Amino acid sequence: MADTDLQIEEKKAVQATGESTRDVPVFVPAVDIYESENALTLLADMPGVPIDKIDIDLEADQLTIRGTVPEREEKGKIIFKEFTYGDYYRQFTLSSDIDRAKIQASMKDGVLRLVLPKAEAAKPRKITVQSK
Repeated sequence: MADTDLQIEEKKAVQATGESTRDVPVFVPAVDIYESENALTLLADMPGVPIDKIDIDLEADQLTIRGTVPEREEKGKIIFKEFTYGDYYRQFTLSSDIDRAKIQASMKDGVLRLVLPKAEAAKPRKITVQSK
């Protein structure tokens, strides 16, 4: 198999920090982060999480993402099961380059999208040279 072929990757469960009132597995959502001139864009895979079960907190420099996949009741006998309900949890430390007041979040097709705009001081700028 070539290095460029798709590889199956299982959801990774983590040891939850602190106490939890739910006795469910906690998963690390897979994340891609892209940088543009004006912002960082974070995409987190959180399949099965409804929009009302997502919590995003920003305290000091810590950005915390939590999501809950509710238990679903299936009719009939389960003969094969790969999808597991549980919680998603991921935490990031933000630099001072991010404008915290302008962070935006949206969810579509199980993918959480966070846009983290850069502060004006962190954006690249062109300096013009003047003749005297």
